Amino acid sequence: MNLRSKSLGAVLPIVLLLAAMMLVTASAWLQTSLVAARTTVAARERMQAFHAADSALLRCSRMLSAALPATGAVDQEPARWRLRASFEGAPAVAVAPFVTWPYAMRAPQCLIEAWSRSWQSAAMSYLVTARGFGAQPQSEAWLQVRIDLADGVITQHWRRVVAKPF
Repeated sequence: MNLRSKSLGAVLPIVLLLAAMMLVTASAWLQTSLVAARTTVAARERMQAFHAADSALLRCSRMLSAALPATGAVDQEPARWRLRASFEGAPAVAVAPFVTWPYAMRAPQCLIEAWSRSWQSAAMSYLVTARGFGAQPQSEAWLQVRIDLADGVITQHWRRVVAKPF
């Protein structure tokens, strides 16, 4: 009897220690799951914005045939795409090639700018900038393509704009 009464007091701290370890482990798993879920949602938002911008870029590139030809000779890259006013507000010249975009806060936009090259008088270039959105306000993707028309040959040079220009 004496041995049994000594062991009864030792079981409670061991059970409490095991329960605390299980609670800490479950808490760590929950935190890991929450971080993974947030990462997945953010990746989905970036992909949504990227595909919206990519689709707008393709459509606006196809609409380029209706764009006005460039006037004047400018050796520098067009910079209207870097201005907020080109995409937002009353003076905006960017077009929305789609009325809506599924699961996005706004429809994608694109801006077509003529870019003539003085050293190539017969060549004409256009800079097409597309802006796509995700469901969250902070998720945007910017894509560009430079389309060169020279001697009846069309070449495209694609690039992704890493940071928001404004």
